[in-house]
Amino acid sequence: MANKHHSAFLIGIDGGGSKTVALLADVAGRVLGRGEAGPSNHQTVGVAAAEAALNQAISAAFAGAGLESCPPRAIGLGLSGVDRPADREIIHDWAARHVPGARLVIVNDAEIVLAAGTPAGWGVAVISGTGSIVVGRDREGRTARAGGWGYILGDEGSGFAIGQAALRAIMRAADGRGPQTALTDAILTHWSLPTPSALIGRLHQTPTPPIQDIARLAARVESVAAEGDAVARRIVEEAGRELALAVAAVVRQLDLRGPVPCALAGGVIVRGQLIRELFLEAAGSLGLPLDPVTPVPEPAQGALILARQLLDPRICANTHE
Repeated sequence: MANKHHSAFLIGIDGGGSKTVALLADVAGRVLGRGEAGPSNHQTVGVAAAEAALNQAISAAFAGAGLESCPPRAIGLGLSGVDRPADREIIHDWAARHVPGARLVIVNDAEIVLAAGTPAGWGVAVISGTGSIVVGRDREGRTARAGGWGYILGDEGSGFAIGQAALRAIMRAADGRGPQTALTDAILTHWSLPTPSALIGRLHQTPTPPIQDIARLAARVESVAAEGDAVARRIVEEAGRELALAVAAVVRQLDLRGPVPCALAGGVIVRGQLIRELFLEAAGSLGLPLDPVTPVPEPAQGALILARQLLDPRICANTHE
């Protein structure tokens, strides 16, 4: 893209620990093409792989629109792993080489969920996918966050946390240290393994930590919980409770009052009906008045809104006017 002429296009990117989505739009925000690539969190996949995913997603979006790639006028990036100045500098360096001349806004991936899923751009955004984080913004533009510390330090309520809890429950059941659970057959069948001990090779004999494989188990755990397995149910309940606690922390930091708009994103909580119900139940028990609650299946729409705001600050969140 570096040698192409400056274009009249906008790009919005949602990049996380599982995949990267790029939306190509005209300056009015009308989506022309969509592209998808692998994960672009440089903290987990490395800078080279993250940059490759960004480039592939953008190229795929232009291809989907039937257009030749060229630098956009503005690009909004909602990325996981960009909370420190040094992280953002990596993205600025990538942009200078691959989308030269484009105006740029770089935010945590939860902030584009706020832009896409709240009526006026303020409230709380809950992401539960491979990882998890809650970000909030008040009416004056102050922001706060809770969670998002990665799979080693946190990410409670995430797909990885749910999958890891299920695997540990299987091993406890195998030892007789914990109750028997239908998770054992469900996950062994899912991975075509004969016994719980075979999980050792499946998880440890890999060149990189199988974070995404473990996170993808969340859907299996939810299914087993919905079928009445008590162990799986407790795992999903704990995930919902942890997400509600993170929301409570953000609401407290920003002193948000009255009904608080809440946007939900990430495959675990958008596609998972049970965990969503348990999260809202836990939020209610903590006295959190969340309303409206809006699933955001395509957070990159929020990144497009932020890109449009670079050209016209009068544009509001959650609008394509």
